[in-house]
Amino acid sequence: MTHSSTQSRPRSGDALVLVGTTKGAFILSSDKSRRKWTVDGPHFPGEAVYAMAYDERGGRTRLLVGAHSNHWGSTIRLSDDYGRSWTGPERQAVRFPESSGMSLAQVWQIAPGRADEPDVVRCGVEPAALFESRDAGESWAPVEGLLNHEHRPKWMPGGGGLCLHTIVTDPKDKQRMAIAISTAGFYRTDDGGTSWQARNNGVRAVFLPNKYPEFGQCVHKVVNHPARPERLFLQNHWGLYRSDDWGDSWQDVANGVPSDFGFALQMHPHDPDTVYAIPIQSDEFRVVPEGKLRVYRTRDAGKSWHPLGGGLPQSQAFECVLRDGLTADSHDPAGIYFGTRSGKLFGSADEGESWQELADALPPICCVKAAVVS
Repeated sequence: MTHSSTQSRPRSGDALVLVGTTKGAFILSSDKSRRKWTVDGPHFPGEAVYAMAYDERGGRTRLLVGAHSNHWGSTIRLSDDYGRSWTGPERQAVRFPESSGMSLAQVWQIAPGRADEPDVVRCGVEPAALFESRDAGESWAPVEGLLNHEHRPKWMPGGGGLCLHTIVTDPKDKQRMAIAISTAGFYRTDDGGTSWQARNNGVRAVFLPNKYPEFGQCVHKVVNHPARPERLFLQNHWGLYRSDDWGDSWQDVANGVPSDFGFALQMHPHDPDTVYAIPIQSDEFRVVPEGKLRVYRTRDAGKSWHPLGGGLPQSQAFECVLRDGLTADSHDPAGIYFGTRSGKLFGSADEGESWQELADALPPICCVKAAVVS
């Protein structure tokens, strides 16, 4: 059961769930049991929030929010006191160079860097570009190797625009990183961002005459696990894939899902063989198949998938979950959370075996991120 209240400062071990919506951001918190939740918000009422992150590296307790205001445009706002105060909306820290001829439309992803680089944060934006901060989000600069990529003139926008929405890092190698762009595909750098190569071998582009191009795929989400970073899972615009070689090759793992169309993927925080997905019926009818709201889980790296629906509506549930609408906390057992386009937020404190509704009347949910306060 959810209780709304003014926010008290979270304590060590508390779970945080950050929810970005089309009309502001919400911060939910609970103790380790994750049975009762407090709700704080909306922050930035009326602004669209497609990206949120919580960063505890370097002794911080920093919230980062990518908010879009009709007046101020898009910017990244910071709070070091769990949302009691924020940097101002006029602080336009993410800017394209004038020479690029581009201007920021939307922040789609905020990703804290490796543990051994506590001041590095990255963000993915629209039009598709990767920005990097080396002062924990205070100032940002574009990654020039991707900004000036030779493929850029041929990248085409997807339904949500030409957006860089996914950032995947390698905790074992700071020179290696990957990104996903809709609709350009999956790109990897092995030299710290100086050069980037398309890595889409085996991934279909059903809407192109050449179904297996070098680039042009509409990748919706890519995830990996720090214990086995070379193994990637990819949800495509039609197609569910796994790579065991950092994207050099991909194989289809849509074995047992009712549809291989979808947006959201999430790794289990402790098990690199366990992944969660929420299939969507089709690109023409973007609701869960059969009107049954179910999260699918694989425990064998995609060899098989099984539905988890305990406590979720199993009829007339015409719901859709976006690419960043599914997340996990790092407790054991892990908490799994997701939010829908109709403003419902669900959570599971037992890794998806049973679910409860945490909120039922939020604005349309764009992103959900979870963390545990240490």
